[in-house]
Formats: sequence, C-alpha cells, structure tokens
Amino acid sequence: MEEILKYVFDDGNLFWLVGGLIAIVAIVFGSLASTIKGVAREKTRREIAAYIAEGSMSPEQGEKLMRAAPRNEDE
Repeated sequence: MEEILKYVFDDGNLFWLVGGLIAIVAIVFGSLASTIKGVAREKTRREIAAYIAEGSMSPEQGEKLMRAAPRNEDE
C-alpha cells in the first residue's frame, strides 16, 4: 500500500491521475446526459403519436410540433 501511495504522489503522477479521473467523469456524465435527452425525445414523439391516434390532434398539428422541436446540436 505504501508503494502505491509513494508512486501516486511522486514525479507528478498525481497530476495525470486527477486529469484522467476528470476526463473519465466528464465522458460518463456526457454520455448519461445524451442518453437522457434521447429517451425524453422518444417519449415526446410517442406521446404526440398517441394524441394523433386518439384523434385529439390532427396529423398536421403533430407534424408541426415535431418540426418545432429544436434538433440536438451534437447530431
């Protein structure tokens, strides 16, 4: 255990360890955010389709709603 701690705190290894940890956390949270946005978008599409199917919304209104939604910037 002491050898590991000595290795981490010597020769600037802590800098690379912290930098790598920050990068991993950023990637994980970015992926999570993208997944949540995709799920929410699909849920909205399904709800609009359900309204059209039950007749409380016309297909033209549904199409307008779908086009009015902003596109995902990273697509």
